[in-house]
Amino acid sequence: MTKLEAFILGLIQGLTEFLPISSTGHLYLGRHLFGLDEAGLFLDTMLHIGTLLAVFIIYKEELLYILRKPFSKLTFLLVVGTIPAVVVGLLFKDYFEEISKTGVTIGWEFLITGLFLWFADGIKNGYKRMEDITYTDAFVIGAFQAAAIFPAISRSGLTIVAALIRKLDRETAAYFSFLLSTPAIVGAIVLQSVDLVQGNVENVSASALIVGTISSALFGYLAVKWMIGYLKKHSLKVFAVYVWILGLVIIAFQATGKF
Repeated sequence: MTKLEAFILGLIQGLTEFLPISSTGHLYLGRHLFGLDEAGLFLDTMLHIGTLLAVFIIYKEELLYILRKPFSKLTFLLVVGTIPAVVVGLLFKDYFEEISKTGVTIGWEFLITGLFLWFADGIKNGYKRMEDITYTDAFVIGAFQAAAIFPAISRSGLTIVAALIRKLDRETAAYFSFLLSTPAIVGAIVLQSVDLVQGNVENVSASALIVGTISSALFGYLAVKWMIGYLKKHSLKVFAVYVWILGLVIIAFQATGKF
């Protein structure tokens, strides 16, 4: 892997982790494009660390507050919101890993993501701010996050959709979605680290890993900042159209045996 390829994959991870278009699906396409289908696990771990750094920087005050007050409402909201993904991940880990390796369903998953985004755009802006979020809200949003275990179902997209359904205002929906990504990303890193300890490591140069991690952190930071502001006044339909086009292109290539 070249440093340029690592930079591009970091850019893809950083942007698509927080834009509602699926980071896992885009990383699969990026690796396939560069012929790096087998160079995944260690690189993916470092790219996730990059996006985790971005979240830590943006939400440093909230995370420090949780450390100072571990039994606060915010802590329990994140715990409740994470439970569905933990349960689904532990029960179906092997199944979804197999799906991710083949990529056979990602075209259809992009189409499904688009349907959710298009539907959510028609929801009237809610009234709930961070202080108004209930544990039921957190669990419902977490349940939608659990569905994003499919490789091309967008985690950020589905959690934002769920938040809008639960009457969070658009800015708070994005804000809570990205904050909830913290334990999800940490969990992904932990699971990947277990496989790395077991010896499933690719031969990727240290310089490429560093470039990819920095790129992921930088573009992840920019994506979070931009998306929170964008969602206040703009439509999700542009993302829906994008993933629909991408999904249809992938399905067409698969039908002709070219992908």
